[in-house]
Amino acid sequence: MTVRNLDHMFKPGSVALIGASRRPNSMGAIVARNLFHAGFDGPILPVNPAERAVEGVLTYRSVEELPITPDLAVICAPSQGLPATIDALGRRGTKAALIISGDPVKDQDQLQALREAAQPYLMRLLGPNSLGIMVPGQGLNASFGHAAPKAGDLALVSQSSMVMTSIVDWALSRDIGFSHLVSTGDKADVDFGDMLDYLAADASTRAILLYMESVTNARKFMSAARSAARQKPVLVIKAGRSEQAMAASASHTGTLAVADAVYDAAFRRAGILRVAGLDELFDAAGTLGTGVPIAGDRLAILTNGASVGVITTDSLIQAGGKLAGLAPETLGKLNAMTGVASVGAQGNPLRICADATPRRYTEALNLLMQDGGNDAILVLHCPTPVMDTAAAAQAVADAVKANRASRRAVLTSWLGEASVQEARRLFAASRIPTYHAPSDAVRAFMHLVEYRRNQELLMETPPSVPQEFLPDSAAVNAIVGRAMAEGREWLTEYEAKQVLAAYGIPVVDTRRVATPEEAGRAAEEIGGPLALKILSPDIIRKSDVGGVVLHLTEPEEVRAEAEAMLARMREVAPEARIEGFTVQEMAVRPDAYELIVGMTDNEMFGPVLLFGEGGIGVEVVEDYALALPPLNMKLASDMMCQTRIWRQLQGYRSRAAVNTDAVALTLNKVSQLIVDVPEIAELDINPLLADADGVLALDARIRVGRPALPGARRLAIRPYPKMLEERITIKDGREFLVRPILPEDEPLIHDMIGHQTPEDLRLRFFAPMKRLSHKAAARLTQIDYDREMALVAVSPDEETGRTVIHGVVRITADPDNQRAEYAVMVRSDMKGQGLGYTLMGKILDYARSRGIREVFGEVLRENTTMLAMCRALGFVRKENMDEPGVVEVRIELDEAVIVSAE
Repeated sequence: MTVRNLDHMFKPGSVALIGASRRPNSMGAIVARNLFHAGFDGPILPVNPAERAVEGVLTYRSVEELPITPDLAVICAPSQGLPATIDALGRRGTKAALIISGDPVKDQDQLQALREAAQPYLMRLLGPNSLGIMVPGQGLNASFGHAAPKAGDLALVSQSSMVMTSIVDWALSRDIGFSHLVSTGDKADVDFGDMLDYLAADASTRAILLYMESVTNARKFMSAARSAARQKPVLVIKAGRSEQAMAASASHTGTLAVADAVYDAAFRRAGILRVAGLDELFDAAGTLGTGVPIAGDRLAILTNGASVGVITTDSLIQAGGKLAGLAPETLGKLNAMTGVASVGAQGNPLRICADATPRRYTEALNLLMQDGGNDAILVLHCPTPVMDTAAAAQAVADAVKANRASRRAVLTSWLGEASVQEARRLFAASRIPTYHAPSDAVRAFMHLVEYRRNQELLMETPPSVPQEFLPDSAAVNAIVGRAMAEGREWLTEYEAKQVLAAYGIPVVDTRRVATPEEAGRAAEEIGGPLALKILSPDIIRKSDVGGVVLHLTEPEEVRAEAEAMLARMREVAPEARIEGFTVQEMAVRPDAYELIVGMTDNEMFGPVLLFGEGGIGVEVVEDYALALPPLNMKLASDMMCQTRIWRQLQGYRSRAAVNTDAVALTLNKVSQLIVDVPEIAELDINPLLADADGVLALDARIRVGRPALPGARRLAIRPYPKMLEERITIKDGREFLVRPILPEDEPLIHDMIGHQTPEDLRLRFFAPMKRLSHKAAARLTQIDYDREMALVAVSPDEETGRTVIHGVVRITADPDNQRAEYAVMVRSDMKGQGLGYTLMGKILDYARSRGIREVFGEVLRENTTMLAMCRALGFVRKENMDEPGVVEVRIELDEAVIVSAE
């Protein structure tokens, strides 16, 4: 379940309070007081067999005696009888229950008993151990809280009751209001994923704030978070940053991929902004909520105090931002103004002197807002005896209003306290972000920068993979299967390199030998310089025990070192099984960088990929980034950009730039390997040499085991469903590949739109149009396969050989996976060949496999071709009384065997 019946919880028409009480300071009394005095416009029904009345309202002895069926039941009763209470409410028809139990419910068996009691009635549960919910706009305060929040447009979902009460208190002192406050408690049912789906669709919520300690269902959370973040700002405080690395891990990746870093990667992929504390949370919500645009990380600073400008510049650089360089023409006009002096290079920061008049603020700000060299402007003001701070603020507000068309973000910081209150009020009224300290303003600017980057990852079209690669997954499955059949947890280095080679990752020439004599013969065949390594399933970090010797040149030297290595192993690892040695060429690439590419299996989010600076000291260097698979070239490049070594890879002085496309492609290949072979539990390629000529894997470790979840279900983000690929033939004999849409298909969608007649576009989009915007096309191609599906019919162009999309069909399901809306379009020159009919049949089959019960769509009445096709497919027609020119068509899907489309 997701949003089903949540309206009964957050917009109830009636509320029953189970366990209402008159006993002072009891939970039942405090919740009753909050409920009855919040202004709720509906019946509140207290239930307690031991009380005659609560808050002046007659009580009922039991759920069965209630005169009406309550939409929402608030339960303050002991946990022991909760399943029976929920069953009684379900039999009455109640669809939502909030459990504020007095004694903790921690046992998983108890939580499962609650779910089983609610499930037959499709009743939604919030809690147990919840502080409650507050919806000020509905007059609903069903909580154990100490204070009533103000109404506003921020929604807060908190896993901690005490954090929620603290936030309410904190917000009241700052005049911050909320649309919803929700305490999830122990999440027997409703969790963060459900709340994100619900609040994303709530018109009264401008931004969603989360306080999180853990995620219940990673796939559900990531799907809901990605959807919500496309619609409104989502910000999170995640507790537990200081968790130590997993000491038991045997790989570098496993050691580095600590839980908190994985959460960071998940938030980034979902488009969520993570902040550190309450001040930062509300500052970021306020900044993002004003809708100020941001295009980059270049900041212009305008100030009436030179020292404040310098201090602010330091804060900006330390935070990772950049000072904007002003255009020469802008500098020329500024230099012509009286009382203007630049503090920094290229006129930034710009000082307009302590005696700056409102007019000087206006003229300087006008010029900065028209200058294309900055992405945002921070206006600073220090109080002076010759300047009216409110007048200066009004001048800034007027200039911002007059230059709205420039779409330049403006932030302000009026330093001081008593003398600047009116200025701050003016900025708030004009929806201009303002901050008490310049450092706070810089932090807010960097929030905008990071939020923009995260949103771009959701919407940016990834480049095509620079080369096609056809992995040999059968060979990998055979290697992995053999190791698991032998009871081995780790592949040998030789096997690990075979796995990499099967997925097109270059590896050094490596020979497996059984004896020192065979090692000498292999050395003669390969030629030096060579590396000799012990081959043992029980020795993972070979260099730690003297199991690696480098820079050998002669076969006899290799043979002698092999004998010496055997002797060392008998001393340092007498129990280890020795299967022989590997002899491998030593790559001579003097300008290559040592990188690491890895993967580990996180308990919550499943497989996690790692990239960073490699070598034996990776845990000490700690220069790495994490990401969730599946990747594409854009996501891989973004992952690489997060590391410090990325700048070195661009080349400097006489050292040539690395072929970063080859590195990104390697990340994509590893990502595909992890998607294809769920038995791979941990992987290290270290070092991966990278230079201008490409990449080369020198060493690799792979751990295998039975996955906790089968196939792609273990991934937090559903990968490309290759099993849906199918070939079809249309009436004129042409053959097409029908496959799921890809993010890389955006240019093909634009090309398809270019081959539509104006009339066909109007019938499809209900309005005249010539082309799709990038944002609209990205939204159509970058889909979440877990809640929507689009199939395209493609074939190579006869003249150019480039792939062409001839038709596309899609369904978008509701969060409950019960109803889905369809859309279909074929190229105008393909009409009449049955392609649209075939695509519709394929998407309906897919909908049945997903368990969707109804597919519907809206069609213009004049679109007789579409209406005829729908009629032939079994859709029924329903007139739209609100829009006479539009017809709704829908089809009830018969129950079919639901086959996992993972």
